[in-house]
Amino acid sequence: MSARSQPRILVVDDDQAVTSVLRRGLTYEGYEVDTAATGRDALTIARERLPEIVILDVMMPGMDGLEVCRRLRAADSSLPIILLTAKDSPPDQVEGLDTGADDYVTKPFTFDVLLARIRAQLRRREGQRSGVIAYHDLQLDTGARTATRGGRRISLTTTEYELLRLLLVHRGQVLMKGQIMEQVWGYDFGGNENIVEVYVRSLRKKLEERGEARLIQTIRGAGYALRED
Repeated sequence: MSARSQPRILVVDDDQAVTSVLRRGLTYEGYEVDTAATGRDALTIARERLPEIVILDVMMPGMDGLEVCRRLRAADSSLPIILLTAKDSPPDQVEGLDTGADDYVTKPFTFDVLLARIRAQLRRREGQRSGVIAYHDLQLDTGARTATRGGRRISLTTTEYELLRLLLVHRGQVLMKGQIMEQVWGYDFGGNENIVEVYVRSLRKKLEERGEARLIQTIRGAGYALRED
């Protein structure tokens, strides 16, 4: 995070009522807030005043939120992006995650829930210790926040990185979904545990992209573990 005392948040939504409410609420909570009504305006603002986190509506006219997400992610692989969406089916969730989002909040939403997600994302971006964690051909550089498998560079979103780091730190151990949610999303998340399954699926896809052996194992009735099958 930058040296500013107040993290900067970029809110992108074509609904002026939403951006107005979020600007007031987030400013009251101590954040600096920029707003944009279109995808192109959002990209321009992000270039001129780099945000620490982006709150991004999916369904906007012209350039939609998913395309904005792709472009923001291409420019900064570690920028936390939270999608606002009325679509909450598993395929829609997977599409958003594959596009590069770190989290999503379904509409209608409460401000307190969104605020908790923001705090969780900012906590994860702060204070990571430098070092390399390895398991077989998988390596995670926590200083550079990069992952490789067999020398192949793996692009990870912020949440995918945190999930992989947690599994690597506790390699060989079985982690319950509740434990994962507390460590990755934070105690104040209050979300559905199914989100863990969505992120595990997304992370597996990236780790096994070239036919590599599965390392994230499902332990039925318990949770997940990073270990050989």
